[in-house]
Amino acid sequence: MADEDVPPTRPDSSVERVEPDTETAPGALQQGPATTPETPSSTAAPERKQSLLKEIFAPVAGFGVTFRTMLTKPVTEQYPEEKLPTEPRYHGRHLLNRHPDGLEKCVGCELCAWACPADAIYVEGADNTEQARYSPGERYGAVYQINYLRCIFCGLCIEACPTRALTMSNEYELADDSRVDLIFTKDQLLAPLQPGMEAPPHPMRLGDDEKDYYDRPATPTAKEGRS
Repeated sequence: MADEDVPPTRPDSSVERVEPDTETAPGALQQGPATTPETPSSTAAPERKQSLLKEIFAPVAGFGVTFRTMLTKPVTEQYPEEKLPTEPRYHGRHLLNRHPDGLEKCVGCELCAWACPADAIYVEGADNTEQARYSPGERYGAVYQINYLRCIFCGLCIEACPTRALTMSNEYELADDSRVDLIFTKDQLLAPLQPGMEAPPHPMRLGDDEKDYYDRPATPTAKEGRS
């Protein structure tokens, strides 16, 4: 019986394998601590609680500003009995300015009308003559209208004006019940004559050429609006 061939035996699966010690074995990779994956139930509870709170306060969340201002003292302006001053560069009613001798600064170039995004400005230019001169240049604004039903007071027109003929004043009382009365004409937009000014038409008083008007420093006699 000893001489008979013994069939090879399979390793018993019940026998535990001895793994090499990773702490002492040279060149062994260090493994982190075993972690257990989070179960959906461990994170779903806080999310459900948070969504539940949102659902409870959602109907009243829009009243947050209302609740914050309910107990504050209201500020009431007694207009029109008490009119508060505007900011220095407030965009109010337009003003067509004059030179110190009374001639108009508008040269009828129509750049303000082209720059207006609301198409609220209408300009018609005309030629100056020696017998009838309204501005120092070759042309002047014969027709000038601003439709305040369309105007949005953006100020792009005054930015486009090359002669600073058009500026904006601090006047803001433009309400009216007539659509026709809210279309301001040139006579309504022209700045009033100041002391030392002469109503045009008249010859140039400040020089023989229009360059003499624009090379002069600004003088306080020409009352201009805010830009």
